[in-house]
Amino acid sequence: MTTQLDTGVHAPSRARIGARTLRKDRWWLPPALTAAGLAVFVIYATVRSFMRVDYWVGEHHYLTPFYSPCLSESCVAGSSHFGIWFGELPGFIPLAFLSLPFLLGFRLTCYYYRKAYYRAFWLSPPACAVSEPHQKYTGETRLPLIIQNAHRYFFYAALVVTLVNTYDAILAFGGENGFGIGLGNVVLLGNVVLLWCYTLSCHSCRHVTGGRLKHFSRNPVRYWIWTKVSTLNTRHMAFAWITLGTLVLTDLYVWLVASGTITDLRFIN
Repeated sequence: MTTQLDTGVHAPSRARIGARTLRKDRWWLPPALTAAGLAVFVIYATVRSFMRVDYWVGEHHYLTPFYSPCLSESCVAGSSHFGIWFGELPGFIPLAFLSLPFLLGFRLTCYYYRKAYYRAFWLSPPACAVSEPHQKYTGETRLPLIIQNAHRYFFYAALVVTLVNTYDAILAFGGENGFGIGLGNVVLLGNVVLLWCYTLSCHSCRHVTGGRLKHFSRNPVRYWIWTKVSTLNTRHMAFAWITLGTLVLTDLYVWLVASGTITDLRFIN
């Protein structure tokens, strides 16, 4: 009796489910809530990025992260913390056009967000034991999903942008009247701290700190850093959602203060 072995390489296949779903619970609720949450953030961020008003509070040096860094002559006086690099920008270009594409790329290629929008928008798969609309599975080997492999490079760009946001938050402690602390400072600083938690809990950061090491015992410093990043990594999903909320909250607070709708609550000066 002989056995014929198949040594060919085959693409992975999905489980063949004849019915639309084998689930009897409300399996569609989690992906629907995810889609709604992400859609709300995208709509808000898009509208605010193109408004070009009420993003800078000159008295207290509050700058919303949606407009940082502001590097063109279109920026209001005082909001260009790193100088003027470009001339007037047409209205269809966001003032923070230099950072927003990289931040979007970092979020879109994030391992958690992949899981979130693969299920909520791409429907691959929408849920366990639920058939998907795609005829075949190619993973992240073809456009547009092959772009996900650029995540490690977007991570480095996100580090730079987070440093810029940190500088903005520190600069806000010195307004027109000198050093001071207000509710806006608390909001800006809290947002930056959580952004660092999200960025440093990234899987790419975990690889940078501890990857390609054969012996942790010979690299105690990197091992210590890797353990701290790994601890943050267990909460990466939570930080992913929390930072969406803090970004909106920070921008909304600066917007309301800049427009004169509310007055910044001051604790010192």
